Amino acid sequence: MAILSSLRRRSAAISVAAVAGAATVGVCLTVGSASAGTVSGSLYRDPSSAVVRWVAANPGDSRAAVIRDKIASQPQARWFANFNISTAQSEAAAYVGAANAAQQIPVLSVYQITNRDCGGASAGGAPDLNQYQTWVSNFARGLGSQTVLIILETDSLALLTCLNSSEINARNQAISTATRTIKAANPNAKVYLDAGHSTWNSAGETANRLRAAGVQYADGFFSNVSNYNSTSNEANFGRAVISALNGMGLTGKRQVIDTSRNGGASGDWCGDDNTDRRIGMYPTTNTGDNNIDAYLWVKPPGEADGCRYTAGSFQPDLAFSLANGAPNPPNTTPPTTTPPTTTPPTTTPPTTTPPTTTPPTTTPPTTTPPTTPPNTTPPAGDGCYASVAVNQWAGGFTANVTVTAGKSDINGWTVTIALPSGTSVTGTWNAQASGTSGNVQFTNLSYNGRILGRQSTTFGFQGTGTGPGVTATCVG
Repeated sequence: MAILSSLRRRSAAISVAAVAGAATVGVCLTVGSASAGTVSGSLYRDPSSAVVRWVAANPGDSRAAVIRDKIASQPQARWFANFNISTAQSEAAAYVGAANAAQQIPVLSVYQITNRDCGGASAGGAPDLNQYQTWVSNFARGLGSQTVLIILETDSLALLTCLNSSEINARNQAISTATRTIKAANPNAKVYLDAGHSTWNSAGETANRLRAAGVQYADGFFSNVSNYNSTSNEANFGRAVISALNGMGLTGKRQVIDTSRNGGASGDWCGDDNTDRRIGMYPTTNTGDNNIDAYLWVKPPGEADGCRYTAGSFQPDLAFSLANGAPNPPNTTPPTTTPPTTTPPTTTPPTTTPPTTTPPTTTPPTTTPPTTPPNTTPPAGDGCYASVAVNQWAGGFTANVTVTAGKSDINGWTVTIALPSGTSVTGTWNAQASGTSGNVQFTNLSYNGRILGRQSTTFGFQGTGTGPGVTATCVG
């Protein structure tokens, strides 16, 4: 489906400097006492967000009251966009722990996928998909056990123009694995995958991409982070996507919609120059719609798109323009909170930039992939074992293989997989393949050969024909 470039929205991640100082800020929280979706409760408001810190530092500014009452008072997503494996767990744990202490639900936006934004304004993230999975594993260990909402990789499925078929398959497998890693670490985590928005890819195309990326393991999908489309249009789009997923046998999936800047969508695409837009619906889990789990502010209002100001920087005139004239939030008796004096996080969300390419015209497989049960036989003592999960479609497949060490550490591994007649391997990641058909051996690379006892690593491959069964042997 061809999309006008002016309707395509992408994002750029920029770090902001810490702003010192503390002051009293009026807060008005939106509490979801009931919900039509699968989430209920109050969303967490970050006391060290850029807008809260600006209000605290500028109490005498003529714009401060409006920005405080209509933007700083509201819960917004915390973005995890700076790649650092060593701090992933502690950063997640600190944020989630603060939300748990407040008995509220945090929203975390993960923006770490390799080759994000196709190397454009948001270039960054993990250097490769193996390191991406390591980061996700560490991040997941910091999520605790209570409800958290995870916005997993904005634009990662809607924007695929720079990737070839092998790279698309590898990305799909990486997102699927990340979803399962997060859900395994915290079964109460709600994970949502990228659906772009209602004026990008069609609902059917979006459903195909979601399925290929493992939406069966997720709770649903998010939309409108990279655009300003009306909530009603996004909800209609979401219903169409859900209907398409239902037709594939993937039932029970729900949508979350970014409403942070969609209260008026006329005018130029760039939020830096547009004075017609307003903040949209205030964040809440009380949606009144069985298909929608929450209305969220994923993209923080007031952060620049990079046209007139530095991308990612908080600009009070932009925030004031969005908030001025917008309705007051519900629950207008504000509690008083004081922002902390500790250094705020340096991960900030992407900001929208105009696209330069057209979405791909290739269509992912249209048949429902079967679920291949992994080989879960535990190792007998030392050595290693391998489990295989296959995503099959007409004419091709991808396979994700998990290699697990026995009770002792291993330094190097080889997995042999018997492929059916007529099946051949066309691409491999995180391993070196010997042969393309019959009994194919996959050997570790230099960085993933050592596996500690009872720990695991993953690799994957794609092929044509019928995917392998569960027969896999491992020597370590």
